[in-house]
Amino acid sequence: MTMDIKEIQNLIKFVSKAGVNEVSIEQGDFKITIKTECGSVGTFDSPLVQHIPQQMVNIPQQVVQAQTQVVNNPAKEDTTTNENGYITIKSPMIGTFYRRSTPEKEAFVNVGSVINVGDVICIVEAMKLFNEIESEVSGKVVKVLVDDITPIEYDQPLFLVDPS
Repeated sequence: MTMDIKEIQNLIKFVSKAGVNEVSIEQGDFKITIKTECGSVGTFDSPLVQHIPQQMVNIPQQVVQAQTQVVNNPAKEDTTTNENGYITIKSPMIGTFYRRSTPEKEAFVNVGSVINVGDVICIVEAMKLFNEIESEVSGKVVKVLVDDITPIEYDQPLFLVDPS
């Protein structure tokens, strides 16, 4: 048995959302352990993933492939519509939320900004990787729900967007 990167990401999301401290799956030559540990900022939990094949010669190749796939498949944000007709853009991962690419630059979006599908709306830093989060909706930003440089959880609301 092997798991592709999408299955591993879904398992990480499930473990993070469920509040479970540790999950281990072992089948044949495949073993994966996901642990959450209390981070250094508040109660921010970050998953620690250990993928330990029992055949030691496969470790470097599998680790490189997994890291390459994560970088080449940036996460998409989750969206829902609330009772006001606004779309809530949610975090696709656990990490640190950044509204701008550098402290000197302007925020990607502000209240009143018009966004289109594919526009970068923020950055989420996870495990020292800076992931540009692109909008999956078009509309006008009516509210930014998270402060800059703040720890965020998976599925946490980030923006409210008026699609009209």
